[in-house]
Amino acid sequence: MARITVEDCLSQIGNANRFSLIHLGVARIKQHRKGQPYLAEGSNKETVMTLREIANGSVTFDNIKTLGQPPAVEPATDPEETTEEASS
Repeated sequence: MARITVEDCLSQIGNANRFSLIHLGVARIKQHRKGQPYLAEGSNKETVMTLREIANGSVTFDNIKTLGQPPAVEPATDPEETTEEASS
């Protein structure tokens, strides 16, 4: 199995600041603890799995907030209402 390094993660997020990487990782681990699924394959502990997500580009500073939110659900339309509107 490939080894994940901090350098892999830093090169992916485009930032040489290790503290920023820590903040991104902590935010993602909190999401995992609330039930969010992993976006990387593997059976490692949550810290390594989070680094794998960052290294493969699945988790970034741009999408970390949207990853923790449930997907937007469009309101269901009643089929009878749409047929009545179409016939008017």
